This record gives sequence, structure tokens and C-alpha cells, in this order.
Amino acid sequence: MTVDDTRPEPSPAEFEALTQAAYENLPDAFRAMCGDLVIQVPDWPQPDILAHFKIDTPYGLLGLYHGVSLDKKSVLDPPHGPDMVFLYRLPIMAYACERGLALRKVIINVLVHEIGHHFGLSDDDMDAIEASVAN
Repeated sequence: MTVDDTRPEPSPAEFEALTQAAYENLPDAFRAMCGDLVIQVPDWPQPDILAHFKIDTPYGLLGLYHGVSLDKKSVLDPPHGPDMVFLYRLPIMAYACERGLALRKVIINVLVHEIGHHFGLSDDDMDAIEASVAN
């Protein structure tokens, strides 16, 4: 599917295609470390998530990593299901539109940042990975 990321409101399927393309353009070594990481693209964050982080508006959260970062996991920990990254479609689209940014670039930024939490990476590490993604 070819997706035009300049259209103001891509459908959920188009947004998922942009997210998949962004993920596939991440460095191979970075993706290989993701293992069983699950990426979800709901329209909005759940109200309990917003309340937990004391965020007043659903537009205030673009993405979320849910799980135990690799730097904090132990083989002695009980299994708890797959780690997940959520990219919230409508807040991301609003953010890109308000700032005049290409939706694809915002998706890459949020995706790298949230996966970076999975790996326990620093902001500098995440910036370097994001800069390496083909434009």
C-alpha cells in the first residue's frame, strides 16, 4: 500500500502502514534486538493511562512503552507477556499537523523513542538511531 503522509487524516490502515514502514526502516541491528515487542496503534490513550501519568488531555501523549526494559529484566523474573509500544494515532496526527511536520517523521520519532525505552537507551542513543533512518 502506498500512503501519502501529507494528507491531513490518513485512515487507521494507512497510519498502520506508515508505522510498519517506519519500523522496517529502523537499523537491522536495532530491529533484531526487539524480539517479541508488539507495536499497537490505537486512536487514543486509555483514560487510566492518562490519569496514571497525570495528563489532562488525550493529545498530551503520543506514545507509550509498556513492559520491563531490557536493562532491568532478569532471567529470574516471572514472565509477564510481551512488551508493547503504543503509538496513538490521533494525537500523533494532531501534533504533526500543528507543527507542520511530516507525519512519517513524527511516527519515526515516537517509535524510536518508545522502543528506546524498551532497551533503556539514552536520549543521545535514540537521536543517533533516528538520524540513521533513511529519509
